[in-house]
Amino acid sequence: MAIAELVMPKLGESIMEATILRWHKKVGDSVKQDETVLDIATDKVDSEVPSTAAGIITEILYNENDVVPIGTVIARINTEVGASVAAAPVAPPQPVQTAPPPQPVQSAPPPPSVQQTFTPPPPPPTPEPSVPYVPAEMATPSKSGANNKFFSPLVLNIANSEGISLSELERIAGTGAEGRVTKKDILQYVADKRAGRAPIFVPPVVSAPAPQPVAAPTPAPIVETPTPIPAAPVVEAAQATVSSEPVAAPSPAPIVSTQVQTNSIEAEPAPNAAKHWPEMESPAPSYDPTPAPAPAKPVAVPAMQAPVAESVAPPQLKGTEQPIAAAVPTVGAPAVPPLAPAPTFAGKKSHPSHVTPTGNTEIIEMDRMRKLIAKHMVDSKATSPHVTSFAEADVTNMVLWRERVKGEFEKREGTKLTFTPMFIECITKVIPRFPWVNASVEGDKIIVKKDINLGMATALPSGNLIVPVIKAADQLNIVGLSHAVNGMADAARNNRLKPDDTVGGTFTLTNVGTFGSLMGTPIISQPQVAILAVGAIKKRPVVIESPNGDTIGIRHMMYLSLSYDHRIVDGSIGASFLTEVAKEMERWDINRAWYQYV
Repeated sequence: MAIAELVMPKLGESIMEATILRWHKKVGDSVKQDETVLDIATDKVDSEVPSTAAGIITEILYNENDVVPIGTVIARINTEVGASVAAAPVAPPQPVQTAPPPQPVQSAPPPPSVQQTFTPPPPPPTPEPSVPYVPAEMATPSKSGANNKFFSPLVLNIANSEGISLSELERIAGTGAEGRVTKKDILQYVADKRAGRAPIFVPPVVSAPAPQPVAAPTPAPIVETPTPIPAAPVVEAAQATVSSEPVAAPSPAPIVSTQVQTNSIEAEPAPNAAKHWPEMESPAPSYDPTPAPAPAKPVAVPAMQAPVAESVAPPQLKGTEQPIAAAVPTVGAPAVPPLAPAPTFAGKKSHPSHVTPTGNTEIIEMDRMRKLIAKHMVDSKATSPHVTSFAEADVTNMVLWRERVKGEFEKREGTKLTFTPMFIECITKVIPRFPWVNASVEGDKIIVKKDINLGMATALPSGNLIVPVIKAADQLNIVGLSHAVNGMADAARNNRLKPDDTVGGTFTLTNVGTFGSLMGTPIISQPQVAILAVGAIKKRPVVIESPNGDTIGIRHMMYLSLSYDHRIVDGSIGASFLTEVAKEMERWDINRAWYQYV
């Protein structure tokens, strides 16, 4: 029996292990060469592992979510059985019974364990008709009528980012094994859909089941609502009637407050009033008549009724309490102003004692990528003694040059011109003068890299961080760098990076100014020894030195910060390199022609 071993593939020099996300095959399943067997994930990208031989899987040595070192055997394949199975004639498929729960075509898989072993059964005593193997995910149709296709995480991520629903995804014709939709299939579908060549997707109409007789609903018990207490007594209590008979001129009397008073009995708040009643305080009903000149003879005073506010219920009075009506002010006395309402501040409290902390918290589990990023950051700080130097650059020429050519650049090249490729060009010009910043450390050895593979830190929509690498960045002009930067950033945000796109970096650039930061202290990406951060570009008044003397002008200024491994990069090398990068940015030719390659 010939056995082929499937090992965890090497995904880059800095990647030493990978996590198994999903097994597409189980023990006893047949597999073709180059057919996907499992999905794995690293701290950088997710990837599919194809089979290196055709045959029957006899052993699976690791379970899902296990972390496996690179080069470790993860499964074994019997290639002789695969050859015999491939040569055997395939029997016609048996009709699928629609009776209640159908029996599975194959026996259930063994319970998960660290090691699963497949032992071929002994030959049966009597020949029986062979039944072709039907994959588990295709054996039983879903309730919605879909075919239950399996989609890799990469395909699902692309569909999610392009707004393709699962129902629409299931109707894409796949060119992979067993009709699986591959990355190429979904990207072609997206391109056809944008160009209007894709068929219009109409959701299938699902027939409703036959209506069943429904018994008459039991009438709900009638609940008598409590009769609200009429507010008439309150209105009557708040009403004051003055006799219409002629009376003598009123004698001077003390001004009576317009607030409701009680006869030595406290007012009982309404049942729906809040506990902190001062927050709901409103002015009491008041009457503010316009004072008239003193009459020459007694006049009749009409009956008056104090207005009652409708929005806030007045306090309920106990017993025979009667409110004192607002009195007509005495002739010649100043009018009593109404009480000022309590201040409101859009729902905010006006006193610290009214605040009630909730104590609510939210617990969020770190996802796999965040856990690995956290581990690498801690390991980097433990490995390299970090030192950070700062510099300032006048990038006015870069800003003015980009503003002048970016429109024609995008029209001619089909990609945007950003500051990142301009910064990378300046960095790649200076690195050859300071080769130790483009190196790594292994034990007591310093390995100086001759290729300048520049990593660019990219933020993902999930908030995580990934660093795609532009290989041989010093060999690209501004046009090539723009295509590389925009292509890598787009692939990272749409989860289309390949494992090789994130390995082999020798120096890293991170643009913290994208998010408004003036400067930062970045952490080195191991096994590199330096990382450069550029901050936000701000206009400031600065002193400009010239042969005719010093002047003050408005310039576009930017801070740069370099974190480096103090084991091999001392302050003199690190600071000198950073200063030269700043000078290279300041020497940017404002009249340069970007299309000189034509």
